[in-house]
Formats: sequence, structure tokens, C-alpha cells
Amino acid sequence: MIEALQNAFRLPDLRRKMLYTALILIVYQFAAHVTVPGVDRTVLDNLFNSDESGFLSVLNLLSGGAVSNFSVIANGVYPYITASIILQLLVPIIPALEQLSKEPGGMEKINGQYTYYLAIPMAALQSIGQINIFQSQIDQVQGGTLIPGFGFGAGSDLLTTLSVIVTMTAGTMFAIWLGELITEQGIGNGISIIIFAGIVARVPSNLYSLLETHFIFNLLAFVLLTIVTVVVIVVIQEGTRRIPVQYGKRVRGRKMYGGGTTHIPLKVNTAGMIPLIFAQSIVTFPAIIAGFFSGSAAVKIQDIFGNQQGFIYWFLYFWLVVGFTYFYTGVMIQNQNLGENLQKNGGFIPGIRPGRRTQEYINRIVNRITLVGAVFLGAVAILPGIMRVVQTLVLGQAATNRNPALVISSAGLIIVVGVVIDTMRQLEAQLMMRNYDGFMR
Repeated sequence: MIEALQNAFRLPDLRRKMLYTALILIVYQFAAHVTVPGVDRTVLDNLFNSDESGFLSVLNLLSGGAVSNFSVIANGVYPYITASIILQLLVPIIPALEQLSKEPGGMEKINGQYTYYLAIPMAALQSIGQINIFQSQIDQVQGGTLIPGFGFGAGSDLLTTLSVIVTMTAGTMFAIWLGELITEQGIGNGISIIIFAGIVARVPSNLYSLLETHFIFNLLAFVLLTIVTVVVIVVIQEGTRRIPVQYGKRVRGRKMYGGGTTHIPLKVNTAGMIPLIFAQSIVTFPAIIAGFFSGSAAVKIQDIFGNQQGFIYWFLYFWLVVGFTYFYTGVMIQNQNLGENLQKNGGFIPGIRPGRRTQEYINRIVNRITLVGAVFLGAVAILPGIMRVVQTLVLGQAATNRNPALVISSAGLIIVVGVVIDTMRQLEAQLMMRNYDGFMR
């Protein structure tokens, strides 16, 4: 692998792409330290000091530290991802979108132009929601105001509110633009690389904090968890079920076209990390609602769902991940419409009638192999809870603010492994075009 990287760096065009990608990532990290105007840094710092392992820390890890600074790019590129997911879910529901997706260039228009348009209001809504979440956390921890004058009620400053929303929305679109620059002129998928860089940038500081106490145990636990999790992620993410497909021969004049055998690769984990995002959003929603009320019940809900503690939280989180995995996989398979497409192109699965029967057969197989992917995602999601129990048994205390499983979150580790594999394959393809040995031999 090192030799292949050296070979890639010797080539002028690949060297330029890698250096260009590195330059864009440096620009992104600089932007992550530009704070939104009007933020009270003292209140913000006190909040994160009291929430070293909660939901806010997970958001901060996935944003590469932009959330802890309440940067102009604190939303990251997640509004774009949310907009993309929403449009994917709406395609089979709205007839106009479904018709557009079947036209030449229709899906490119949906995934490009429409997604960008939808990302703008999503970024504005996420900015408002994120500030409200922070403020509810601040009210419970210490009191104070994150951004004095922000809001739409009595006593609020409309100019401050609009400037903050516009600034954070513009920051999100700037981050998306940086990702597109990487896609066009760099190496790998730009949006994924941006998220990957944000996650990796926080690992050294998180690891340093972890090793400040119980050095030997935490170090061994972190290394063991990382190695085992990465191996399992690679096996599951790369696992596929190949369904054989045959194409009939067609005679036109004196020539024969078609024929041959191929296969449909159905991935064990078709949904990727999307179910983790969905489940995390749903499972933290009770804490957000409880933040607007007072009383012992509201405090209890906040402790369970806001600070990610207790059997109820992890049990619910696991089953939400499993359920969303089946839901999103079903939507993806339905959008592909494999049965109809095979029939139009003269393909068929041996022993299965073309059309509806083929689609039913594919759905049955997908449901069976998705069980493995769903349980895998659910297990990865609750790793911090499992590690917390292990710490309690071994160390005699939970030590929740020094959890080895939170140095890189479960969703973050899946992103990191997926981006590395995808980038390696792109570099390998570039090297193979130039007769160099690739990464995988």
C-alpha cells in the first residue's frame, strides 16, 4: 500500500489531485474555527466541559470540532445529506418525481439541482434547531444565553437572528461547494471526504483525553475495539449476495446480439450509515422536548436520552437502527425496480419468471441478508453502552467521560472505513490505467 501511494505521488496528475484535496481539507479546517457572530464563548465552553460524552460531543466529533466552536460550518454537509435522503424517499411517492427519475438525465437532475435547492431551507432549519438544542442544554446545566438576542419571540433581535441563520446556511453551502471541488478536481467523493476529514481531525484530542486516566486499560480497550470493529465493518460492508442473471440472444438481420451471463450484487448492508443517523435523530427527540418542561419526569428523560445513559436508551436505539435499516433498504430496492429493468433489457433469473415474480424473489433475498446488516449496525451503534458496562465491571466505575468507544463514534468509524476503501479503489483504478500495481493484489 505504501509503495502504491509512492507510485501515485510520482505521477504529476495524481500528485496534483492529492495535493488539491489536502488543500481543500485545510481550508475546511480553518473555516471550522470561524465562530458565528454573537456567540458567548464562555457559555459554550462551559456547556462542553459538562457534556464530555453526551449527544453534543457526538455532533462535535462528526463535525470535526466545528460544533464545539459553533463555527459558521457547524451544520457541516449534513443538510445536503438530509435533502438527498428526503428526495430519495419522495421519488416513489410523488408521481412527477418518479416520472422524472425514469427520463434520461432525470436522476442526475434530482441528485444535483433539486438536492442543492432543498439543502438551503434544510440548512436554515437545522441552524435554528441546533441553536435551540444548545440553549435547552445550557438552561439545564448552568443557565445563560448562547446567542443573546437570538429568537423570534418577545425581546429577541430580528437582525441578530437573521444574520446568524444566513451565516450558518452560507457556511453549509460553502462546505458543500468545497466537497464538490474535491469531487471534480481531487480524489474521492468530495462530500464523504469532507465528513471523513472532520471525524479524523478530532481523534488525536479525543485519544489524549481518553488516556489521561486508566492509561493501560483504556489504551488496550481502544486498540482492541478499533481493530475488531474495522475488520467486522470491512467484512459486512463488502459482503454481497450475487444473483445470477441471463440475457436472451436477439437476432437482427444476420447478426446476433445479447446473450451471456452476469449477476446482480446485493450488498449485505445496502443502507450504509443512514439508519444510524435516522435512529440518532429520533432517540434524542424526547430529550429536546423535555428541555422545554420542568419537573422530575423531564429531568429523568433528559438524563436518559440527552446524556445517552441507561438500558432504555440503548435498547430503543438498537431496535430503531434495525427498523430503519429494513425501511431504508426497502426504499432503495424499490427505487431501483430491478425486476422491471431486467425484463425490459431481456434479462431473467434462471427458474424465476420475469417481472413481478422476479421482484418478489429479489425482495425475499434482500430481507434475509438485510437481517445480518441490521443486527451489525445495531451492535455497532450500542458499542459505547457495552463499553460503559465493561468499564463498570473492570474499573468499578462507569468513567463515562473517558469511553474508548467514543474516541471515534460508531457512525464515524463506518464513514472512515467506507471512505478509505472507496478512495483506495479510485487510486487503484488510476494506477492500473498506468500499469502500476494497485493496493489490492
